[in-house]
Amino acid sequence: MAADNRTFNAWACTAKDKPLTKMQLELREWSEDCVELDVTHCGICGSDVHTMDSGWGPTEYPCVVGHEIVGVVKKTGKNVTNVKVGDRAGVGAQCSSCHKCQNCQEGNENLCMNGFVGTYNGRWETNDKTFGGYADRWRGDYRFVFKVPDNMSSAIASTFFCAGVTTYAPLKRTNVNSSSVVGVMGLGGLGHYAVKWAKAMGAKVVGMSHNDKKRDVALELGCDEYLNTSDKEAFGAYQRQMTHILCTGTSQDFDWMTYLKLITVNGHFINVSMPEWNFPEISPFVFFSSQVYISGSAIGSPAEIEDMLEFAASHKVEPWIQTYKMDDVVKAIEDFRAGKPRFRIVLEN
Repeated sequence: MAADNRTFNAWACTAKDKPLTKMQLELREWSEDCVELDVTHCGICGSDVHTMDSGWGPTEYPCVVGHEIVGVVKKTGKNVTNVKVGDRAGVGAQCSSCHKCQNCQEGNENLCMNGFVGTYNGRWETNDKTFGGYADRWRGDYRFVFKVPDNMSSAIASTFFCAGVTTYAPLKRTNVNSSSVVGVMGLGGLGHYAVKWAKAMGAKVVGMSHNDKKRDVALELGCDEYLNTSDKEAFGAYQRQMTHILCTGTSQDFDWMTYLKLITVNGHFINVSMPEWNFPEISPFVFFSSQVYISGSAIGSPAEIEDMLEFAASHKVEPWIQTYKMDDVVKAIEDFRAGKPRFRIVLEN
């Protein structure tokens, strides 16, 4: 048997506040459950920046971020059943689970009771480090690798694997349909996806942001209406009008009661934002007065990712992306931090 070539090239973060550096590292040990990709595209996600900055906790440097990965299948293990050599395939924010606990057995692998294995800044069962897609190769568990639909470009497909499923899954779980009125808080990388999903599901969509700067782009994205959340008078027209609010981002002056008053009885407030600060306390009287379901959502399960890809392909849902060469990743991250993307940046090898 030929020796396993584990060396790959990547743009790695070596410490907080340090620019990414190109270096060689080692892929995980090969197993018959593995798929290896030649990476062609990788989206930039807010999670990448939080991790580079140790914003959510300590990062184990060197760290190769990037969990919106698409590439061409180069090699498969004997146990791989879902992709073959030459296929285009993608990987999201999760790269493994135990496959044995109750949650995994019930199709909720994204909530594995024995620990979520992140596509970067984590550890495989072999104790090898997990590395993401700011690189030329990726290797990992086939059960978290997904075939890209034939009618979808690789650049477009990449951002579905984190931003896409993060917003699709909770809208699908809470039965958004033609009778729904969906408010989308924050019209950025996640929020613009939420607008597109909700519209494709048949809902009326209200774009929400803290000033009027995004009014025109909200309508261009497909929003039916726009709410400037700094305009307290404007809130009056939406009292108990929304069946769902999907929160993709908010400021630290967020007030529960202000927003829950917008939601219909038995409606849903769904949070998919993960800021580095805590939401404010909530009075128990808010629950009694609103009868609203408050929930969060962790990316999506493999089954939900498959469902999302099929839905996107059939409904022609496409994000707004800007592409940069992988070797220009330092500039891409600078632009990302400056809030320049409309609305997702994709790196290309």
